[in-house]
Amino acid sequence: MTTHIARPLDAPTLKQLRTADDAGRPPTAVIDTEGGAPLRCCLRHSRPGESTALVSYAPLRRWAAATGVDPGAYDERGPVFIHAEECPGPADDDRLPFTDSHRVLRRYAADGRILGGRLVEEPADHEAALTAAFADPEVAVVHVRAVEYGCFLYEVRRP
Repeated sequence: MTTHIARPLDAPTLKQLRTADDAGRPPTAVIDTEGGAPLRCCLRHSRPGESTALVSYAPLRRWAAATGVDPGAYDERGPVFIHAEECPGPADDDRLPFTDSHRVLRRYAADGRILGGRLVEEPADHEAALTAAFADPEVAVVHVRAVEYGCFLYEVRRP
């Protein structure tokens, strides 16, 4: 059983991203013919035939705005996949998503400063790596990212 909760993109953010992404561009829906895209709306891989969109997203900027801090130089945006239309959201199954490959956990302080990162190589090590990250009382939020492209997958907040 996981003790950390992966946070998908919330409904208001998804609604806005389906109109204009964080770079100000309207999304383009495509039918995913192969499947396998990591969807940030429901925290699972896409299935062949689903309508998806690749949008620009600024995760730290949005977290900082919600918590009243300045992300400073760590403000960045990058590509994320979402369903082009509303979806039911993540399954309520208690598992951390996207642990099937190497991941980087980036730790941030409550004032928006980056506190470091950690490479997680084994699927079974994700929960322990998050526990270790939050053992540092300065850590407020952790971003889980893909190693290959650096893409934001989801965030975990202090339990």
